[in-house]
Amino acid sequence: MKKIVLSLAVIASIALVSCNNTNTQQSTETITPTTEQTTAPEATQTSTFAYSVDPTSVVEWVGSKPAGKHKGTVNVTKGGVNVENGAITKAEFVLDMNTITVLDLQAGKGKEDLEAHLKGTDPEKVDHFFNVKDFPTASFVFKKFDGKNLTGDLTIKGKTKEVSFPATVTVTDNEVSIVSQPFKINRVDFGVNYGSKSVFDDLKDKFINDDVELVVKAKATK
Repeated sequence: MKKIVLSLAVIASIALVSCNNTNTQQSTETITPTTEQTTAPEATQTSTFAYSVDPTSVVEWVGSKPAGKHKGTVNVTKGGVNVENGAITKAEFVLDMNTITVLDLQAGKGKEDLEAHLKGTDPEKVDHFFNVKDFPTASFVFKKFDGKNLTGDLTIKGKTKEVSFPATVTVTDNEVSIVSQPFKINRVDFGVNYGSKSVFDDLKDKFINDDVELVVKAKATK
């Protein structure tokens, strides 16, 4: 009888030691951080620029239709420029689409209604133009400047297209200035289809021209 009791005690001791070892291993695995946990994702790392976008930077726009046209601005709020040997090597400009402003209408006389339509703040018209709720920003990423034309990737409503436009680029120790001549983009390339006769064939004379005229007035400072 004593032998049986002793044997049960030995088995219980072995089982207890085994459980303790397992718990210790699990505890070690739980508190040991992995490489993924301690390393920030690459997507969250932001680029630094020697020159930061100045808050006075804007893009002027003109949209037209048979009955007339409207003009306004969009603010450039983020981004910057890097320069080497007097030339731009890297640049990115972010436009805040919530700052779309109509300049040729007065408050209370259609200004607010047109701005709301362009931004898509009316649920029934949310995607007619720029749908700022889903696409709050647009961007331009620099590719090259040949001395006359500036080329880069323009992204609006999540769609990217390379554009090139004539511009004057001035680089000093403290400032980079980019001023373009008027140039046009096709809004349909970026999914802005409302009132386009190239998309809808039953508009008659109620269409809005696909081409939108832009002028870039951007500045970055140290």
